[in-house]
Amino acid sequence: MTSLFARLIAIAIACWPALAAAGPVYDVDLYALMSGTCRNVNIAGRSYTCKAVAYFHTLRGRSEFVVVLDDPTDKSHIVSFSGESAARTQDNLFELAVDRMLLKSSDRPRVDGLPVPLVEMSTGSCRQVGSFVTRQVSSITCAATDRGGKRYELSFESDGSPMTLRRLRQSSLPSERQRARQIAQLECRLKARAAGVLPRDTTAFIIRCLGEDDGKPAGDQQ
Repeated sequence: MTSLFARLIAIAIACWPALAAAGPVYDVDLYALMSGTCRNVNIAGRSYTCKAVAYFHTLRGRSEFVVVLDDPTDKSHIVSFSGESAARTQDNLFELAVDRMLLKSSDRPRVDGLPVPLVEMSTGSCRQVGSFVTRQVSSITCAATDRGGKRYELSFESDGSPMTLRRLRQSSLPSERQRARQIAQLECRLKARAAGVLPRDTTAFIIRCLGEDDGKPAGDQQ
């Protein structure tokens, strides 16, 4: 059982879905999780707080700032500010040009039990004050507007803790079912972080979380 837990931890951050309008799921080569407070999160006119904020970079060059919303009515409510043009304009400043918003919720269609994000083509930007090199971030601000005129905003302030940063080794692409399983494991890890689960209890939490997903009726996994 211990070896099973170790394997689950090792692949829990293997990949994250960054879907183009009709494109494939891209694999992630860099993952960073920030610790702090969302001062403002506005999604299409509705205000939220957040449970977690993370940054992902994919093998094909797309970047995302991902926000897990604190929505008591929807545990799967996640939004991503996504774009292909990103640059470190100064030593302590990272900027991303946002070209689409990825909106995930419990009422979205599912593939292998996971909700597929709604893609809204958008225009905007994200600005991170801090450095992935030093693992220190001060703040993250994002603002984007989709083609329908809906506005998306994020204002995040760090609590001063070093970000959790992982560079992932490139390897052969997994099958669709393996990829879906890896995504589920990552989502469970984010849920554990958002729930304040202690490190010693994280493995057990992930196992229970995966078991809950596996136990859903087949009709819920379409």
